Amino acid sequence: MPDTALIVIDMINTYEHQDADQLVPSVRRALPAITRLISRAREAGVEVIYVNDNFGRWRSHHDELLDTALSGPHADLVEPVRPDADSLFVVKARHSIFFQTPLEYLLSQQGIDRVVLCGQVTEQCVLYSALDAHIRHLRTSVPYDAVAHIHPDLADAALRMMERNMGAEIGAADEVRF
Repeated sequence: MPDTALIVIDMINTYEHQDADQLVPSVRRALPAITRLISRAREAGVEVIYVNDNFGRWRSHHDELLDTALSGPHADLVEPVRPDADSLFVVKARHSIFFQTPLEYLLSQQGIDRVVLCGQVTEQCVLYSALDAHIRHLRTSVPYDAVAHIHPDLADAALRMMERNMGAEIGAADEVRF
């Protein structure tokens, strides 16, 4: 059983928020690398876990979040990364994938001690999730071309912080080992 999970962060998204105009072009650039990562992980038998914001929809579940995103104006950014029947799905309410979610328990039950983080937003949810993974002694990889940002300068700084301060492995998506 592989000891790695691919974590897809906040890609089930309607892009109906204040920073969407700045984020969408970066998502478009990252999308090919993200889809390749998902495909490679699935082929390798690696657990693919979607951890997604609930966008304040407190009665929603993953199918509802997916249906809402797929019926929105940016369905073309969601369809290529849609979860399959084997994917796991964790709903979050705040920036970190770990904050008040069952993800830590899920990873321990699956024997996972390494996470590969992809998705959005590099300088927010990805950064905070990498820090929380580091605190939990999880080995962490962040492919720089498979994360999307709002502010390029902050994204660059966030990637440097993840590498330097958290020991995250930063490299290209196609170089990630599964």
